[in-house]
Amino acid sequence: MDGYPPIADHGLVGDLQTAALISTEGVLDWWCTPRFDSPSIFAALLDRERGGECRLSVDDPNATVRQIYLPDTAILVTRFMTPDGVGEVIDFMPVDDPHTAGDRHTVVRAARVVRGSLRFTLSCRPRFDYGRAPHTLELEGDTAVFRGPGTDLHVQAAAPIELGRDDAAGDHADLVAVFTLEAGQTAGITLTSCDADGAAPAAFTAEAARAAFEATRDFWHDWIKRCRYRGRWQQMVHRSAITLKLLTYAPTGAPIAAATMGLPEQVGGERNWDYRYTWIRDASLSVRALVDLGFTEEADAYRRWLGDRLRDGGAPSGEPLQIMYRVDGDPHLGEEVLDHLEGYRGSAPVRVGNGAADQLQLDIYGEAAYALAQAGGPAELPGYRGWHALAGLLDWLSDHWDRPDEGIWETRGGRQDFTYSRLMCWVAFDRGIRIAQRSSRPADLPRWTAARDAILVQVMERGWSEKRQAFVQHYDTDVLDASLLLMPLVGFLSPKDPDWLSTLDAMDQELVSDSLVYRYNPAASPDGLRGSEGTFNLCSFLYVDALARAGRLDPARYAFDKMLTYANHVGLFAEEIGPSGEQLGNFPQAFTHLALISAAIALDEALDQDEAR
Repeated sequence: MDGYPPIADHGLVGDLQTAALISTEGVLDWWCTPRFDSPSIFAALLDRERGGECRLSVDDPNATVRQIYLPDTAILVTRFMTPDGVGEVIDFMPVDDPHTAGDRHTVVRAARVVRGSLRFTLSCRPRFDYGRAPHTLELEGDTAVFRGPGTDLHVQAAAPIELGRDDAAGDHADLVAVFTLEAGQTAGITLTSCDADGAAPAAFTAEAARAAFEATRDFWHDWIKRCRYRGRWQQMVHRSAITLKLLTYAPTGAPIAAATMGLPEQVGGERNWDYRYTWIRDASLSVRALVDLGFTEEADAYRRWLGDRLRDGGAPSGEPLQIMYRVDGDPHLGEEVLDHLEGYRGSAPVRVGNGAADQLQLDIYGEAAYALAQAGGPAELPGYRGWHALAGLLDWLSDHWDRPDEGIWETRGGRQDFTYSRLMCWVAFDRGIRIAQRSSRPADLPRWTAARDAILVQVMERGWSEKRQAFVQHYDTDVLDASLLLMPLVGFLSPKDPDWLSTLDAMDQELVSDSLVYRYNPAASPDGLRGSEGTFNLCSFLYVDALARAGRLDPARYAFDKMLTYANHVGLFAEEIGPSGEQLGNFPQAFTHLALISAAIALDEALDQDEAR
């Protein structure tokens, strides 16, 4: 399956409503617009022939390529080095009015030569609606318009680029260009998507491009200055924070799980999901990382979004909350298979939408309450009506927490009494009680307290395996589950409780491989899917967090430093690490980056305390 770059060979750019991936070859091979969850215009990452791409690169197959971010920004620089010269392609998306949802989004792609002379090639091959829809091309001078169903893509070029028409693809007319730049010269294009027949973008000039670059650079510099992390891993924490910001839909404050869909957990396998939606779990756990870094505005925006979901009055399934939503709160995420796409390196099926949306996962109620409890005071909560909705949810949960469910990992192998689900139901009541007492809110505290205590007793008695001397995945198994690494973080057990330390030791033996952590053993606990998967980056960072809190500082620091070596060249992580150290799954994944932040903070605090002693 030649023609597919490694998943990790990409950087991410975005404007807080949509995002694009650019490979180390200078190929824009993933962009959905006008929202993260919209149909793609470029999706060569899922089908090299049918998906569509925009290539801007040096015309030398032997060029040495390096890719970096402009420090503390989301401006990506791809550098091409040859004996004849050194050139760069600079990619970014201007952040104009991020909090107002709009149909118009722009990727700026600028080429320049810093030494010698280089020839560049440009090809622009959009394929609308995941490659299912035809388009027309209107070309006039240095501007072109691709017209697809409901969406136009305007392409504007700056001299010396002369756009040419390429009809070799039959039904799809494309753009091509070849141009040479000398040292000090710059040229480029803009790709602007908008509604069909929308007004053409303003003229593309060198001055306008420079102004857009400076405004984008200043936006990110001003934003990251709010970060109050001053620990040992500042560069990685900043990159993770910027990545979380890039994966958040600013008009609603809803973070998505990842920028992509369909990237496999095992190349050639069927574990290929659509992650461009907002999971209550992932988003809620990100709140603590954001608050700890000082980004309270982003945390409050998500809490308002979450409050709206609580006030909406229930999901189509009849539960008070659904496990995931679209970024605008729409709960309908019907899953379909795109049979015409071959999938990344033949990894089919390619799914759009997510059929797990209607699963029963009781842990989401705990994560929701956990997020709301991070508010600094009543004014930061989603209002009295939001509290009334949360209190109603906890009243309802008092009668509905003791049920089998599908669990955190969205297995498709049947419902079980998952220990993690019970743990997070305990968190729901515990944090609800805290909020009510701290903020003097009306609540049925005796009922909530009884439920909280009943869950604790049940987990301690039925979630504990005498055989394994550990807490286990669900009540009818001895299989371990890395989700329980959150036990000390949420306060269910002390991080140095003997039962917890015994569990941590058991995980070391079964789930940890050279500091990398598997979610669980699918061979011992069938999940209803064929094939295997890699180690889960979220769990590897949760492992570091747990080790740090347990006082096991040397292995914690070693594990953390080893995990950082699995980041890609610009500090991004996908969902999993494969057996040869390759990144697998959707990319980049917010869950991984929020866990990296939490692990760095916990490890810093533990090391500082140890040094002080």
